[in-house]
Amino acid sequence: MAAKVTIFNNGPVRIEGDFTINDAEGLEFGLAGRTVISLCRCGLSENKPFCDGAHGRNGFSSECKARELAPPKPKV
Repeated sequence: MAAKVTIFNNGPVRIEGDFTINDAEGLEFGLAGRTVISLCRCGLSENKPFCDGAHGRNGFSSECKARELAPPKPKV
């Protein structure tokens, strides 16, 4: 299954399907076979980049509605 990304209001980014997660150096996180993972958006997780529920304990608030993006600018 192709990856599906869902942005939860007042919560994490959930990724489902076939995906990998890499750090800034390109090293892959070992996900132990997980096909669903949630990433922190609030910045308060003790297990970054993964969500640990800190958003709910700290009143994080952010709503993201789906929208169309403008076409990418040409590279020069």
